[in-house]
Amino acid sequence: MKVLHLDTNHPLLLDQFAELGFENHEDYTSTKEEVENKIHEYDGIIIRSRFTIDQQFLDKATNLKFIGRVGAGLENIDVEHAKFKNVFMASAPEGNRNAVGEHALGMLLSLMNNLCKANKQVKKGKWDREGNRGVELDGRTVGIIGYGNMGKSFAKKLRGFDVEVICYDIVGGVGDENARQVGIMEFMQRSDVVSLHVPQTELTTGMVNTEFIEGFHKPFWLLNTARGKCIITKDLVAALKSGKVLGAGLDVLEYEKKSFENMFIQKPKAFKYLRKAKNVLLTPHVAGWTVESKEKLAQTIVDKVKERFC
Repeated sequence: MKVLHLDTNHPLLLDQFAELGFENHEDYTSTKEEVENKIHEYDGIIIRSRFTIDQQFLDKATNLKFIGRVGAGLENIDVEHAKFKNVFMASAPEGNRNAVGEHALGMLLSLMNNLCKANKQVKKGKWDREGNRGVELDGRTVGIIGYGNMGKSFAKKLRGFDVEVICYDIVGGVGDENARQVGIMEFMQRSDVVSLHVPQTELTTGMVNTEFIEGFHKPFWLLNTARGKCIITKDLVAALKSGKVLGAGLDVLEYEKKSFENMFIQKPKAFKYLRKAKNVLLTPHVAGWTVESKEKLAQTIVDKVKERFC
């Protein structure tokens, strides 16, 4: 099979596909239109988030048998049309779930203990102990929205803490020994921390808005290592100002481009507030972006394609 690699990934993808007898072709620079003109030649595509695999693209990929997306989700692929054309799709949430879980925990502990603010102050020669007094996670309730690979990984990281972990998911029966599944009413009543681990869908886009935030009985810390468009940023800013959200750890932003490689050039007023807020921690979509996950993501794709076609 001829496989077109559209993004750079761990070299094991190329090496192991070659060992399977696949013919690897690499194209990391052509425009989407240029790729469409030759995609009929290929049996497989390997992509991260360079561009959207839409209906037009799939219709031109007349020999396509599989798409390997080296990442957690398939939101940049027209999944329904790919299924209609009998194209096998493989993503790799198993590959970076541990990294995401660790990142979420690190963000939470940093927020609650003012680590970033304290670090900046000490480096500038300011020694403010009282102003950087933290709060403990002990005795609190951590709520996880979306209890799949990422949510389960975060819950597992919390096992060493004296906390209650609850989860909410539209799929029933996903709770386990690390998190008790609850309904949305109990979730909003009990949560001191809310961590998002959902895919980007019609249901989750704009999910965290003013109405959602005000539904919680207590002020809470908010973490988002999922997708930026799940949160309406201006509504989050209003909640940060009012104190309903005590602090936010955001690895993803509403303003990211579909490729996740850049933010939009125009950054609105709400983003300017996030940049200056001392109780907001921002990272550039790297929760699942570790040295180890790069290899594990690639290996997961190889294993799934191999199981299906070899």
